[in-house]
Amino acid sequence: MRPATRADLADLPVEVAPRLLGALLETEVGGERVVARLTEVEAYHGRGTGDQPDPGSHARMGPTARNATMWGEPGHLYVYLSHGIHSCVNVVCGPDGVAGGVLLRGGEIVEGADIAERRRLERRGAVRAARDLARGPGRFGDAVGLRHPIHDGIDAVTGEMRAGARARLLLPDAPPPGVAIGPRVGVAGIAGTDAFPWRFWIEGDATVSSFRWGRGAAEAAARQGDTPSVLD
Repeated sequence: MRPATRADLADLPVEVAPRLLGALLETEVGGERVVARLTEVEAYHGRGTGDQPDPGSHARMGPTARNATMWGEPGHLYVYLSHGIHSCVNVVCGPDGVAGGVLLRGGEIVEGADIAERRRLERRGAVRAARDLARGPGRFGDAVGLRHPIHDGIDAVTGEMRAGARARLLLPDAPPPGVAIGPRVGVAGIAGTDAFPWRFWIEGDATVSSFRWGRGAAEAAARQGDTPSVLD
């Protein structure tokens, strides 16, 4: 493993996303350290990013107060609130001024499992199995301890302290075997179909979440004659 650099993350999110599989996200929040190995990610492009508009992105309409971090330099973490409850973590990618991010959908907690489990218990009750500690983006955010809005914009390249927390991203020397590709999970309309095969995961890993259609995505796929690449 080696520390990520801005240059590592300066390409389009759809290009960076598979490179993050097997990477480690280290967090220290309130003096407690947790390390997660990334097993599932999704790419999202903002307005004007790449050659294919992404209707599933928070930045699809341009800069807003909510998505401002996505328009900044690569390597910062975009931490947003989902459904008013879940803090979800993204790695900002692309050149400064071009919006993009990679959602960290799932991971294996390789250090600090007791801390991650306590955080999960405090927020959502029983943890059924170790595989579920960071399986899914809301659980992942809980496990690593990053919360919206105080940690939005934290720098995972420099590891600079922000609101009592640090984050560092470490990249693998080589990609893991068995990388699978398919549509994004729970994304509405055509953005959640094979027209956007922008979800990447380590095939067979127990910490990868199950596929589910977003609102109207199954109908959009049927109109195209598509089905998900993998229903895992």
